[in-house]
Amino acid sequence: MSTARTGSSGHARPRDEAAEHIECYILEKKLPPHAKLPSERDMCSMWNFNRTTLRSAIKRLIVEGKLYNRKGSGTFVAPPKLERDLQDAMSVSEAVYLAGRVLETRLLDRQILKADRHVAQKLQLEEGSSVFYLRRLRVVDGVPLMIEHSYVDYSRYPYLERYDFCEESLYSVLECYGVGVHHGREEVGITYTTEEEAQRLNMEEGQPVFYLSGVSSDINDRPVEYFKSVVRADQVRFSSVLTR
Repeated sequence: MSTARTGSSGHARPRDEAAEHIECYILEKKLPPHAKLPSERDMCSMWNFNRTTLRSAIKRLIVEGKLYNRKGSGTFVAPPKLERDLQDAMSVSEAVYLAGRVLETRLLDRQILKADRHVAQKLQLEEGSSVFYLRRLRVVDGVPLMIEHSYVDYSRYPYLERYDFCEESLYSVLECYGVGVHHGREEVGITYTTEEEAQRLNMEEGQPVFYLSGVSSDINDRPVEYFKSVVRADQVRFSSVLTR
């Protein structure tokens, strides 16, 4: 549960105090994911907050991924965010499976392309080399999570277009060729949704999202995949273990 921020007088701000009341209510009532909260009118009466303060608190908890709203239906408890460890090379399929969630993959595009200078550099290929391009929408528990772009050296992994990547993991397929992903390098940043991305992710255009990019390599440090992903920030939490 988050800690309420305080003003100069040391008192919690009304919005943050209201958010704490909502979080305490969820814990005390042991409300499961997707449980509906009382109406705004009832919550205002329960805790003596005005409607503006309560709506501000609800909006904050929605941004934090703790609640979600269905227009005309009310406010609901959000399921826990999917946690991703920045220090492992686990695929999305594996991470979702280990979290006990349900993954659906929707194929948006796949084709054989000529690598431009940027892609060729990432995969350590000659510019113009053939690469297999795969674009997928990942949906977890019915909620659009991320759009993934993958580029793979086609000469090393021929005939990838024959596989059904709605049903099969890219990393599992690559292992069938005798060479799989051993480690990688990933960068995390922030970007804003385009019109098409917003439509796919069920968001408003221009909303902030995580932008991931990197290269996965084999045990000999040879690039296997260059990837880019746009990820909903309200659905994923990134973590890392710090050591000295």
